[in-house]
Amino acid sequence: MSSVRDRILSEYDIIKEPIFTEKAMKKNSLNQYVFRVDSKANKIQIRAAVEKIWNVKVEKVRTVWMRTKQKRFRYSLYQKPRWKKAIVILKEGSNLELI
Repeated sequence: MSSVRDRILSEYDIIKEPIFTEKAMKKNSLNQYVFRVDSKANKIQIRAAVEKIWNVKVEKVRTVWMRTKQKRFRYSLYQKPRWKKAIVILKEGSNLELI
């Protein structure tokens, strides 16, 4: 019996969304793009997904686990879950049009 963890992810399941923060937008000028990715995806899968979706050449992929954050709503505390972020560095001459 296969579980959800064992299923094969498509490119659109791996790359969830681009991140448009001020810090991430500064990286765009350096040919680096930041994405929220699936927690089970590895660097090889992320590279293949970006190359297939946007038809560009990827030089390097770095991944970061974003830690949980404690938030407050009225009188109760809750934790936002941790998530995985990927910084994708493109080769010279490649460009992404995200906006």
